[in-house]
Amino acid sequence: MNAPETLPPLQFIDLKAQYAALRESVNARIQRVLDHGQYIMGPEVKELEEKLAAFTGAKHCITVSSGTEALLISLMALDLKPGDEVITTPFTFAATAEMIVLLGGKPVFVDIEPDTCNIDVSQIEARITARTRAIMPVSLYGQCADMDEINAIAARHGNIPVIEDAAQSFGATYKGRKSCNLSTLGCTSFFPSKPLGCYGDGGAIFTNDDGLAQACREIRVHGQSRRYTHTRVGVGGRMDTLQCAVVLAKLERFDWEIEQRISLGNRYDKLLSDVGGIDRLTVRADRNCVWAQYTVFVAWRREVQDRLQAEGIPTAVHYPKPLHHQPAYAGLCCPDCCPESVVAANRVLSLPMSPDLLAADQLRISRQLEIIQANSPP
Repeated sequence: MNAPETLPPLQFIDLKAQYAALRESVNARIQRVLDHGQYIMGPEVKELEEKLAAFTGAKHCITVSSGTEALLISLMALDLKPGDEVITTPFTFAATAEMIVLLGGKPVFVDIEPDTCNIDVSQIEARITARTRAIMPVSLYGQCADMDEINAIAARHGNIPVIEDAAQSFGATYKGRKSCNLSTLGCTSFFPSKPLGCYGDGGAIFTNDDGLAQACREIRVHGQSRRYTHTRVGVGGRMDTLQCAVVLAKLERFDWEIEQRISLGNRYDKLLSDVGGIDRLTVRADRNCVWAQYTVFVAWRREVQDRLQAEGIPTAVHYPKPLHHQPAYAGLCCPDCCPESVVAANRVLSLPMSPDLLAADQLRISRQLEIIQANSPP
């Protein structure tokens, strides 16, 4: 009897396949930078900013050194002061709250919708106080939060600035409009695993406000309005020319990659629709999701992860502990203030997702999940 076939392990995010498809363009773009030698604020920086602004429809794009720096610079441009409050969600990566705290502000946590894991808009208004300086929703897993309703709440309370933390949602749409052009400021990340990633770190800020755009540009170069004229306190937050060159090359097939991510998400939904013990995230009818991570809810998560790993299928958890349960932020609200975030943190599981994921690999993943769930405790 022949031994059962051993299938090769899958990649959680297949960046090698993406590079293989773009090798010629990426290499040419990088070589161009090596040839001209302008590694800081070279011509590719302006070119990328113009193309990203056109892609989103925003008036201004300011590239920066990371998605984290995008949040920091945006808050600095809004002149966040010690004691100011920023309403956000605890079900996110630490950078969202971290930048608020670093500037002396206070994150005010609002719980999430249980079916999307985005901020629960119905709870925002009750958390607004005289100290509220901004609202920072997170467009998690690649789906935008309900930005129109958030903007309406902000307008009713004196036009509070709204910052979309769109680190995972670049390329997504909300009511036909692009993520990052839905509020006062939009911030995204080009970390390699994001929907549009570079080969290191990078990010961008988007706005239609001329004054905020100018402030962000100055802050990213140590507060300089021109060389050695420091009009404000700033940071060293420029995006490297080489990383801009990589993103320019990746933009060439980004529209196709968005279509693939949406198609792969729909295929996952169909394959997993009848698998017991697995609940899928809801994608609202007025938006699409670019699935930075294709995420489901499962019981017995550790067992599911171990058994998938044994079959060569990697998984990840984004995020296993909400921020209000993290030691650094635990004192900001009571442990029971955001129960849905706690439930989600105990159940979410992200499956392999990248534009080059094969339909056969999705079928392999879904079949393994069927087997696992069929043999899991009731």
